[in-house]
Amino acid sequence: MTTTVSANRKGDRRERELVNALDEAGFAVMRAPASGSATERELPDVLAGDGETFYAIEAKSSAGDPIYLTGEEVEALLFFARNFGAKARIAVRFDREDWFFFHPGDLYTTDAGSYRVKKETALADGTDFPEFVGETEKVTLAEVGEGKAGDDADAVDPETEERRTILEAVRDGHMPVEDAMDVL
Repeated sequence: MTTTVSANRKGDRRERELVNALDEAGFAVMRAPASGSATERELPDVLAGDGETFYAIEAKSSAGDPIYLTGEEVEALLFFARNFGAKARIAVRFDREDWFFFHPGDLYTTDAGSYRVKKETALADGTDFPEFVGETEKVTLAEVGEGKAGDDADAVDPETEERRTILEAVRDGHMPVEDAMDVL
């Protein structure tokens, strides 16, 4: 029992830490009251918005072991986000690391139907906090290499770039498929 209480306190502390960080980054943010098991309604841990984008966030933390979410947790998050008009995100934090964010569709699904995030996956593929709040943009090594070429022959035409941007918006949950089809 003590371990569960201790883990719950740590989870609560991590949620408050995320709320404070989002607040400092200029988001209107709140911990959902009675998130988790204290209500029959499934609520996300955190609601945040910057006036343009709104997020329903399920926050999880771990000392280093993989983080697991049940299929029910993820389905409840997606249901709430869709009905609320927010983007669903899973926020994970491993000890001695920052927060990383994932769209639920980008998480590994186990054979049992659970969702898993390993620390290595978070560091390699997650959206870090500065990128999530719009302070920076992730650049891959391949993109850096392309930029150094400086050869106009490798330049992407604006129409192709626009298509790529639209497809990325759909992938990241920023644009419904129907809207993308209309634009394309």
